[in-house]
Amino acid sequence: MATILTVDDSASIRQMVSFTLRGAGYEVLEAVDGEDALNKARVGPVNLVLTDLYMPKMDGITLIRELRKLPTYRFVPMLTLTTESSPERKAEGKAVGATGWLVKPFHPDRLLATIEKALG
Repeated sequence: MATILTVDDSASIRQMVSFTLRGAGYEVLEAVDGEDALNKARVGPVNLVLTDLYMPKMDGITLIRELRKLPTYRFVPMLTLTTESSPERKAEGKAVGATGWLVKPFHPDRLLATIEKALG
């Protein structure tokens, strides 16, 4: 099964996302912010990145931009899971390489369907 890197500064969101993903059979690697995620991503490749936008140290847009610079992550699906829904931020995410955009609060079935679609 695929390994998913989930990135959020909220412990409760990480817990809910991880519970949902593990329940569907995915392996989950958790990171507390973009900097932590980038460090973990460099250690070993993952099949998908699911990131919040607004986090300390490094935000989700910067994380996606930095991951896309790494050859291993050039084509890895990267989804945002955020409270942000403005067209401008969505366009910014798409411009740096975000594959998809989900708005919190999330419905577990929708999250899983989006991930399955992104993983192909």
